[in-house]
Amino acid sequence: MNRRYDHASMDWLYGICHYVIIGIYDALFRGEVAGLEHIPRTGPFLIAANHASHLDPPIIGSQVSRQIAFFARKSLWKPGLASWWMDSVGCIPVDRDSTDLAAIKRVLQTLKTGKAIILFPEGTRSPDGNLQTPKGGVGLIVAKTQVPVLPVRIFDSHVAFGRDGKLHVGTPVSVTFGPLLYPADYDEPEGGKERYQRISGKIMTAIATLKAHPTTIV
Repeated sequence: MNRRYDHASMDWLYGICHYVIIGIYDALFRGEVAGLEHIPRTGPFLIAANHASHLDPPIIGSQVSRQIAFFARKSLWKPGLASWWMDSVGCIPVDRDSTDLAAIKRVLQTLKTGKAIILFPEGTRSPDGNLQTPKGGVGLIVAKTQVPVLPVRIFDSHVAFGRDGKLHVGTPVSVTFGPLLYPADYDEPEGGKERYQRISGKIMTAIATLKAHPTTIV
């Protein structure tokens, strides 16, 4: 595992949180991280990953040496420290019960700044770590942005911290990054009504092909 982090290029609060989460991951959940060479060094891109635990966003984000943005439920924005923190690190509020045009606009604005955004095609967390059928909403966002998509698969995060709410410290959680998908790989503009669902399906297929490398402790 060879990681290089450029915290100087990150907003100060994001950089601090990034550093802290790296330490937590290495101390409590360290598994094998593979495919870091596929992460673009410059330019906007989307990260598409499977989803089985609340640990997924911070663990995946901790392995990316650039600042990325995350979606969060709009209902989480309430007066107080949490809202300030989410705004400061660039979280994007989203209404999960409808097509959120404001969120799509924020996605486009974020990508214009050269940052990355993480998406979960499955929409909800898998209860057992098995991959679920993707939702068309991610296909819609990907089609609108037309940027490279980095498929990522995270392993055993549901064992470390699953729907039962129990944290199992010491469980190795591994992450594999796959080769980039470009618009020509995932999109068919003349795809009709099924265009967005097909995009999500292609991305999910790319995630499914990724394998975990044997865990090594260094």
